[in-house]
Amino acid sequence: MVTVYHYVFLAAVLFTIGAYGMLSARNAVRVLMSIELMLNAANINLVAFSSYSGTVAGQGLASFVIAIAAAEAGVGIAILLVLYRSMRSVNLRDAAVMRW
Repeated sequence: MVTVYHYVFLAAVLFTIGAYGMLSARNAVRVLMSIELMLNAANINLVAFSSYSGTVAGQGLASFVIAIAAAEAGVGIAILLVLYRSMRSVNLRDAAVMRW
């Protein structure tokens, strides 16, 4: 029997992997993928607690988070394309030069 604790454990593992990937990656594509992992971990928690409590509020909020994640991915990829066209690299160390 799969309980809510299994879902919370899975979400915690996914969130930890995403946080580690976001903090250690130098490649901007990996950072975006890590952020998506963290958002998916939050969605798993929302849906698990929603089904556990018997309401659909968490599922509605999870669908909203999915829409926000899609918009974030689109904007992030657009920024990466501009970065690649100007610097010929998606390394975040090279992007720090563009601040000034």
